Amino acid sequence: MNSNRSKLLILAAMLLLTRTAAAQTTPASKTSASLWDGMIVAGYVDKGAFLNFGGPAVKWTRKPFCISLGMLPSLRIKEDKAAANASKNATVTPSLGCGLSASYKQLVIQVPLYYNTKTTTADGKWNVGVGLGYKF
Repeated sequence: MNSNRSKLLILAAMLLLTRTAAAQTTPASKTSASLWDGMIVAGYVDKGAFLNFGGPAVKWTRKPFCISLGMLPSLRIKEDKAAANASKNATVTPSLGCGLSASYKQLVIQVPLYYNTKTTTADGKWNVGVGLGYKF
């Protein structure tokens, strides 16, 4: 019974804290739209493709140009080359890369870096790719 009470108290405290934190946020009209760059980029890396979306980044902007260095949450698309009886990885896998993105108006050119972990047949290594995309 004490376990249920403590869980209920923790839940109530969390709800109270989230309500307090929400009351102290700045209104949407005062935030700048340039703090977040929505983009979608498709490209090639390590004999496969990727589809990524701009993540958190440090950027330099001088209208209409923007250069950013940041994290790239991605979907990697690559067929796993494995023996006939061996298990295979999925063709589409989530991944996190990092890299440089340069944009001019809505056109984005990107140079991402992705890491492939060590396997029984290959050492782990960084792979450089190239991508082209659209900035919202």
